[in-house]
Amino acid sequence: MKRGLLLFVLLMWTALACSLTGAPPPTTEVVEPVETRPIETATQAPPALSTAEGSPTEAAVVTPLSQPTRPTRPAPGQLPTGSPCGNGICQGPENAQNCPADCALTPNPSSTGRGGQYTVINPSSGASLAVYVNLPAAAAELPVPALVLVPGGSGASSSFRKPNGEFHAFVQAGYGVIVFDPDGRGQSTGTEDYNGFIQQDGLAAVIEFAATLPGVDPSRIGLVTYSYGITMGAGALARHPDLPVAFLIDWEGPANRNDTGGCDAGSLGHLKEVASCTNEAFWAQREASTFIAQIRVPYQRIQSEQDHVQPDNAHAILMVNNAVNGGVPWVRLNDLPPNQTYDPASPPAMLSEQESRLLPALVSKYVQQMFEMEN
Repeated sequence: MKRGLLLFVLLMWTALACSLTGAPPPTTEVVEPVETRPIETATQAPPALSTAEGSPTEAAVVTPLSQPTRPTRPAPGQLPTGSPCGNGICQGPENAQNCPADCALTPNPSSTGRGGQYTVINPSSGASLAVYVNLPAAAAELPVPALVLVPGGSGASSSFRKPNGEFHAFVQAGYGVIVFDPDGRGQSTGTEDYNGFIQQDGLAAVIEFAATLPGVDPSRIGLVTYSYGITMGAGALARHPDLPVAFLIDWEGPANRNDTGGCDAGSLGHLKEVASCTNEAFWAQREASTFIAQIRVPYQRIQSEQDHVQPDNAHAILMVNNAVNGGVPWVRLNDLPPNQTYDPASPPAMLSEQESRLLPALVSKYVQQMFEMEN
């Protein structure tokens, strides 16, 4: 009996020892800690963070990435945030000083001096006007006098920017030079207006812009017109009497529709196919002989014996007489005594052809005289 009990106990002990040293449990499911699963999810690759079903923890990570960046402070020289500076258009209060991003778009197009290409908006048409500036080196130290040039006919600034043209010649004489393409010409947008009110307003905007340029003395800006450019120039000065212009120089500008519309016996004029001689609404905007009597700055007329287009120079006499009779403060024809009127039937001697051939030098002479008179 005792032996049997001892044998039974021995067998049970052996079975217990085998159970402790035998194979692993039949399944690992019960030993895997479930608490580790959230940790695995939180350390998954970033794409899982952008899923629509993300946990609150995931949403907190994503939100800062989706928020817009804070606006940066404007660069030095720009207008405050909210201004149009940076839209590629030099307009309104913008100028080369407070908005170089818009008002100094390209490098200096000239081999002499310094300057750049600009865009000025015509307030009447909304057209973007291409404006080119060339300043002498002296402008870096002190403001210099400047000239705004108006092209003749239906021309653009390219007539001045050709080699050895006025854009370079006047800079070498010490003047800043501003030239532009009127509406619908050259690199400007808009529609050709044949020097009417729209293009006159564009010129006024260019003059106002020129007065804001660093290196330009805004009290010493002269306006120089060539041929039919007088219509745009005189019209702008008559209709915008507060423009910062010190004087007007006019080279052989046609006076009225007889000269430009082919309405006289000569039947000359580049506008004779544009408007009839009886179109009063059209010509009311485009006859310089009317505008010249209304300007209030000194007026210098340059006229050669043989006009560059017209068969005579009677239009010069008409322009000068209308200016004097209209009360323009100072009027002169060539180098003759100022403030004189003339008999069209007996005109005075005009400049010789030899003098008129060197036009940039001739204009520079009168520009110097006009600026000295202002002093």
